Amino acid sequence: MTPDKAAPQKVGTPSDSATARSAYLVLGMHRSGTSAVTQVLALAGASLPENVMAGDEHNAKGYFEPWKIALFNDGRLRAGGAAWDDIFAFPYRPLATKAERTWLNRAEALFEEEYGEVRYPLLKDPRVTVLMPFWRTVLTELEVGARCVIPVRHPLAVAGSLARRNGFAPEKSVLVWAAYMLAAEAYTRDLPRAFVSYDGLLSDWRAEAARIEAAHGAPLPKLTEAAGKAIDRFLSPELRHNAAAGGLKDLGWAGALAGQVLDWFEAAASGGAPGHGPLDKAARELGRRAQDIGVLVSPATRDLDVARAELVELRQRLEFELSQKQRLQAEVEALRHDAAEAAQRLDAILADG
Repeated sequence: MTPDKAAPQKVGTPSDSATARSAYLVLGMHRSGTSAVTQVLALAGASLPENVMAGDEHNAKGYFEPWKIALFNDGRLRAGGAAWDDIFAFPYRPLATKAERTWLNRAEALFEEEYGEVRYPLLKDPRVTVLMPFWRTVLTELEVGARCVIPVRHPLAVAGSLARRNGFAPEKSVLVWAAYMLAAEAYTRDLPRAFVSYDGLLSDWRAEAARIEAAHGAPLPKLTEAAGKAIDRFLSPELRHNAAAGGLKDLGWAGALAGQVLDWFEAAASGGAPGHGPLDKAARELGRRAQDIGVLVSPATRDLDVARAELVELRQRLEFELSQKQRLQAEVEALRHDAAEAAQRLDAILADG
């Protein structure tokens, strides 16, 4: 990766003044507070997609993520030779023109299917972050503006969560975090964007909401008193887990690179306006590492993701077949019940006769 490739790719995403519709894009790393930020925005009036991923043991309150778009993004990343957990997923890898056009057409149809004509679509899938040039083209062609919200959480807290959920080594986790955060910043430099402290959101979400409104130059769609009370209930103490443990300096070059990126984002989330030099330097370092080992890392990550996708598809097929079996069993039981009642009625008629 060269510095030129790491620079933001401006594709003319329409501004708020150029369109009646604006999408709220929650960008950043997996497990970094994107779900919490998304629910705050949803309660404040932005519109979630039609098909939202349910919660699980790793996120009981829900992911607020369009699972169909997430699966689509996984496929698009694999088509470019990467995966969601590829430490070299940044910078973006465009496909050949015809193939890219096919993916764009699919994305536009999927976006319209999920959001219809709502004025403030709310799109949260961390994969969008490293696919941002692609999704900016989608929004441009659909004449939808963009307002970006980028939560900032310590990479070691993210690493703790990924260790529990995916078994990732901390070095890998902080590098994936750095790649996502570099992408989130580089691809939004010319868009309205707000950097939100995850810890700040949990301690004083109203201050962070005000920061979002100021950065976007627009109020949140419907931040009413009732919405505020709902947000108070949602941002409960159990969201504060996986605190940062240890130090980035213990993780060698991976920790040093992540530390550079973290310093910049913490300054930005505190209201500062740091220059882009440290991030550009970190992007160049990541690019040098990609030249050295990218050919070994990215294909292996992609192939592992293919295997994961096949397992997910198999599980979904088995669950569907199980549900079909249960439905048929219920129908058989219902028919047996009806037959038994009919036999009882017939016996009664014969007895009366």
